[in-house]
Amino acid sequence: MSAGDERWRVAPGGTLRGEARVPGDKSISHRAVMLGALAHGETRVTGLLEGDDVLATVGVFRALGVAIDGPREGAATVHGAGWPGLQPPAEVLDVGNSGTSMRLLAGLLAGLPFATVLTGDASLTRRPMRRVTDPLTAMGARITTAEGGTAPLHIHGGAPLAGIDYRLPVASAQVKSALLLAGLRAEGRTCVTEPAPTRDHTERMLRGFGYPVSLGPGTVCLEGGRPLLGTRVDVPADISSAAFLLVAASIAPGSDLILRHVGWNPTRTGIVDLLQRMGADIQVLAADEAGGEPVADLRVRAAPLHGITVPEELVPLAIDEFPALFIAAACAEGETVITGAAELRVKESDRIAAMAEGLQALGASVEPREDGARIAGRPSLGGGRVHSHGDHRVAMAFAVAALRAEAPVEVEDCASAATSFPGFVALLRALGLAIEAG
Repeated sequence: MSAGDERWRVAPGGTLRGEARVPGDKSISHRAVMLGALAHGETRVTGLLEGDDVLATVGVFRALGVAIDGPREGAATVHGAGWPGLQPPAEVLDVGNSGTSMRLLAGLLAGLPFATVLTGDASLTRRPMRRVTDPLTAMGARITTAEGGTAPLHIHGGAPLAGIDYRLPVASAQVKSALLLAGLRAEGRTCVTEPAPTRDHTERMLRGFGYPVSLGPGTVCLEGGRPLLGTRVDVPADISSAAFLLVAASIAPGSDLILRHVGWNPTRTGIVDLLQRMGADIQVLAADEAGGEPVADLRVRAAPLHGITVPEELVPLAIDEFPALFIAAACAEGETVITGAAELRVKESDRIAAMAEGLQALGASVEPREDGARIAGRPSLGGGRVHSHGDHRVAMAFAVAALRAEAPVEVEDCASAATSFPGFVALLRALGLAIEAG
């Protein structure tokens, strides 16, 4: 069996107990490497996620001539090259399955004096990129895409960039961040206005690297041409990864988990808000700050969940956690209705279709819709075989669904979990999930 064919077999039922720290936040890890590479001086990172996506970003900057020690056990030192120190790569820059890498790097590379080509795996090269390339082109960048506006992206380089005042048509932290990174090299002021709040890791981290950023209602602005200064970055545990454990402990009778040092950024806590609206017992035990990012320990205990209508304004604050939320909804009493989440159609997979297909295979009643779904909860799920479609979050969601199944659940094509949650199987097994990989 090849690595891409990894399959998980999960026995039905179980209880989760203990405490754990899930791997580092993927979004923050990407940005720490990127800004560290552009800074003057060293940037020392702890808690870095050593998943495939972040390692792809590390590989890109090594190809651009940046020296990076590690990562080893979550620690890395980035020897900042500054903008002038970046060198033309000898080959195409392949970011694998990492949409964050591709979109943010498109903005970062647009202002360089040399040409680069960004590509990725079969899944990534099907994902839309015009939402990034169109506004970058308006800033003066010269970028050629494949037919349909997808990767590979040929970034021709050498074009002077000018600041832009851009209103995002769809809330997207990746597009916002790409434009801000391009704005670092642009003449004048770049402002991005979003229709709804999205994660603000880029704005926070720019300030941590000494770069002035101004904030207004729904808008972030910066002036091009300022220096970035090396710093220390402590990456908290990823709340997107913690979401699977929050749901798992909520639906498995008798469960009681403590999750340590979880990123508690208010633009990322939508999943906790939604689960609490469903009746989840989640407590914040300790709130602190690490490297400019809020962190907290979370305790979650099993609780009866009930269906809700998901407020559309919370969708951007939990967009990556919806596969886990689908499982919570399927195990809740009553009906859950999700709307305003069309972005799920263009993730690593069509997550609306993938979650509906898998839940239906386990006997749940799910009506997929163009921008969401209607899910009728039930006391237990059936067993069966589901396909993750190579999507790490879909795979992990169906693994925890087995806690409320009446027969084993087999999840196919699970190797992708390493992109965001290396060690998922071992950690969940240690906490009480009867999961085997093969």
